[in-house]
Amino acid sequence: MRDLGLAFRQVWYINKAFVRNPAALFFTLIFPIMFLVIFTVIFGNGHLQVAPGKTVRVATFYVPAIAAFSVVNACYTNIAISLSASRDLGALKRIHGSPLPVWSYMFARILHAVAMAIVLVIICAVFGALFYGATLPTSTLPAFVLTLVVGAAVFSALGVAVTAVIPNADAAPAVVNGTILPLLFISNVFIPLENPSGWIDVVGKIFPLRHFADAMIGSFFQLSGSGLHANDLYVMLAWGVGGLLVALRTFRWEPRT
Repeated sequence: MRDLGLAFRQVWYINKAFVRNPAALFFTLIFPIMFLVIFTVIFGNGHLQVAPGKTVRVATFYVPAIAAFSVVNACYTNIAISLSASRDLGALKRIHGSPLPVWSYMFARILHAVAMAIVLVIICAVFGALFYGATLPTSTLPAFVLTLVVGAAVFSALGVAVTAVIPNADAAPAVVNGTILPLLFISNVFIPLENPSGWIDVVGKIFPLRHFADAMIGSFFQLSGSGLHANDLYVMLAWGVGGLLVALRTFRWEPRT
């Protein structure tokens, strides 16, 4: 219980540091809304088929799509870049040598990222409802929340794992964006895939982002039954377990010499 208390106290410190950085706070909260507006302007607001017999406005489609992007940005991009920066500064080395349990610190970083992801999803949903008439999920809300939590956990694990291939803090943005940005265009996030086929569909389904986006969109629009996309969640969990194993074996607390 003491270690858990230390973890929650560390979350408090991380949150305070985040709030005291106005630039980071502003762009973290506004960035998803900017994408939501920009893509709506680019692609218009016509009707888009998201399932057989089910069409929605383009602006409405981008609400869950950009919500998925927000989770990835908070839990994968931010964790990988911030851990790499802390490692280069020697902060991770000092924390590793302190009485604070290792798992408490990592749990705190991930919990903070998950909390930020939830806040960003709420902002996207409210903005979409107010300005684009998006209908928020009701009967499929449990499936939507479960998908959100699983996605946040999976991409947090992958964010820690990818630090193994980041040589230093300067290279972190390039490595992280290089591994995620191309997938955003072929995973039903930045560009709607009405009838995906061919190599884009095959490549996209190899990675967890496509499955996360499909599960978020499916549960948001209440496309079927409970809205739970079990097969997509299984693929995501497999990637999450793999990321966790890689992180446990390869994560470094000290800067590379």
